[in-house]
Amino acid sequence: MRQPPSLPLIVRHLGCCQYLDTFAAMKSFVSERQKSTPDEIWLLEHFPVFTQGQAGSKEHLIAPGDIPVVQSDRGGHVTYHAPGQITGYILIDMQRLGIGVRDIVTLIEKSIIETLAYWNIKATADPRAPGVFVGDAAGDLGGLKKIASLGLRIRRGYSYHGFNLNIDMDMGPWSRINPCGLGIPMTQMIDFLEERVPLIDIFKCISNILAQSLGYNEYKVEFTLDH
Repeated sequence: MRQPPSLPLIVRHLGCCQYLDTFAAMKSFVSERQKSTPDEIWLLEHFPVFTQGQAGSKEHLIAPGDIPVVQSDRGGHVTYHAPGQITGYILIDMQRLGIGVRDIVTLIEKSIIETLAYWNIKATADPRAPGVFVGDAAGDLGGLKKIASLGLRIRRGYSYHGFNLNIDMDMGPWSRINPCGLGIPMTQMIDFLEERVPLIDIFKCISNILAQSLGYNEYKVEFTLDH
């Protein structure tokens, strides 16, 4: 069992942000951080944008139209960000926490699955593709819908980027791309709920689960809503 981290964890609620601004801030944070820098989790929404990961292919951009397309340095293929979706950026010192790449992917997937279970939504991870899915996975991915996407980058032993969890968003733009190159439909939490859940409640739930999964017994929350 890992020892509790000696430094605090900071969880930042950043409001709704432009992707390129947050992308630049993440890269700067990773470049400048030291071994004494606390780990951080950034939770936010993005204004509408398609982002291409390092494995992205133009053929998966079907008809982006007026929504901008941005090249990112995360793993994975093309995905969509917009209000009504929680984006979580996991900025941790992996060596200090004693975890590897597969560990952090599994940790994020399990944290999302546990968050969804809190609202009685049964979800699963699948070894054939990163992310979190709902539905029947008998035989192939054809019986699944994707509710959360993952894409990470590790540099100098530090992770950045993270996940997107669809909550209550305009799903129309997903039809303009082949999400994650998988050819399966996307879904969101509201499709499984009898009433809307305040976004802040989901932020709090997933913050607690992620922090505990990383070994932190407590964390400091900072709100930055001036973007």
